[in-house]
Amino acid sequence: MTFVPRGLTRRQFGAGLASLATVAATTATSEAALPVIDTHAHVFHRGLKLAPGRRYAPDYDAPLALYLEQLDRNGMTNGVLVQPSFLGTDNSYLVECLKQANGRLRGIAVVDLAVSPDELRTLDRAGVVGIRLNLVGQPLPDLGAAEWKALLGNVKALSWQIEIQRNASDLAVLAPQLLDYGVTVVLDHYTLPDPKLGIADPGFQSVLKLGATKNVWVKISAPYRNGAAGEDFAKAAYPLLRNAYGLDRLLWGSDWPHTQFEVTQTYEKNRQFLDTLIADPGERAQVSASPHQLFRF
Repeated sequence: MTFVPRGLTRRQFGAGLASLATVAATTATSEAALPVIDTHAHVFHRGLKLAPGRRYAPDYDAPLALYLEQLDRNGMTNGVLVQPSFLGTDNSYLVECLKQANGRLRGIAVVDLAVSPDELRTLDRAGVVGIRLNLVGQPLPDLGAAEWKALLGNVKALSWQIEIQRNASDLAVLAPQLLDYGVTVVLDHYTLPDPKLGIADPGFQSVLKLGATKNVWVKISAPYRNGAAGEDFAKAAYPLLRNAYGLDRLLWGSDWPHTQFEVTQTYEKNRQFLDTLIADPGERAQVSASPHQLFRF
């Protein structure tokens, strides 16, 4: 016999149970439908034209099909392709891959300072959502120069992001300058503090303060790019970044195919380290899903 609370007819009680069941099913479906996004990977092959003055070029292929296989094997719903520095400003292969992926991927391009608004809009239609400044080994740009003002104005007009790879001490100076233009800023690879200092690096401590702006994101990706003890550094840095930025402004990336670290790294290893880094499943799910709006999925 089913107990019916006093004051309710059996029909009303049954309708209430059905409503609760619908809410529970909807909640379960929503949780199951949460995206799991890899925000940092590269694709290329040896037939592509290399940029002059490059610091490095791989001697193997990392094609789109192989990257999509990595996503499928590791339970990732979406990915973000970042233009490799050794391909320079020729984003044609990146665009080709975005089109082939039919909306599953987004792109971060590398562009020339003199790129036209029309060229940027073409990239936008293809699924590009920002530009990358890989400034490792490069002179720091004069962001007050006319050509930079024009580029950053065009980036802001598209609501794109500026992704920067540079050491933390310089990011502490550059990021506020970019924020003055009203653009969204993404900092690569735990912000690359001095490996000898780790979280004690004054630059890293300064970068933590940028979390208060609510317009800066940090990629918790490629701990191996932060020295031989990179994983230990990442474990120390993560709670500080979480407290400074919040879970919704931390981005996980595989950094596949781990250029220059291919011998020691795999996609699976980096995905498993995320589970170690963020032991709480709910917290990890929030970090994995948080890029959804930033990358326009």
